[in-house]
Amino acid sequence: MAMTRAERVRRSSYGQQRAPTLADRFGVWLSTRRMRRAVPDFTGKRVGDFGCGYNATFARALLDRAPQVVLIDVALAGDLKDHSKVKAIEGTLPQALEELEAESLDVIVLNSVLEHLWEPEWALAESWRLARPGGVVLVNVPSWRGKRWLELSAFRLGTSPAEEMDDHKAYYDPRDLWPLLVRAGFKPSDIRCFRHKFGLNTFAECRRAGAPGKGS
Repeated sequence: MAMTRAERVRRSSYGQQRAPTLADRFGVWLSTRRMRRAVPDFTGKRVGDFGCGYNATFARALLDRAPQVVLIDVALAGDLKDHSKVKAIEGTLPQALEELEAESLDVIVLNSVLEHLWEPEWALAESWRLARPGGVVLVNVPSWRGKRWLELSAFRLGTSPAEEMDDHKAYYDPRDLWPLLVRAGFKPSDIRCFRHKFGLNTFAECRRAGAPGKGS
């Protein structure tokens, strides 16, 4: 008998059961470089990393500069949960976002997350709600071209975790992602959506309209 959606909810976070492979680490490095180009300095910024992974590798590197980091995933490493700058929420997306205060974050990261969600529009709408006016939401997702290479790596070569690919619900080219961002509340003039990582991923940098604006 086929499993229901409720039965197919993730039970572990990325990186919890086994360490990332070399291919995974290279992909993470490329994504991190792009996000740091979008936000060169995190000093003084309140950051939300949703679907951050068990070890929250990206957000962990920001703890010396950001005054607060909100981490959400199914499970989080113990030292992160104990960190004075971390608000740790163990739960599923997008439901876990509802307990956060509106307009409370300067930067929100959804890195390799939407493709795992049954309701990506809900997660994006919540991210718009949580971003302060002038804040930025960064979205990184695999593209349809990336689907071929990810599945080759996972299912044939064994250089990426097959369980992660089996958890994918969708892939996104800019033409797929852009309408979701607009429906979530972002104005077209405040969205940059483009291919990166050799066309294997789609990246979006979305500003929530309002003061202090793009120059903040």
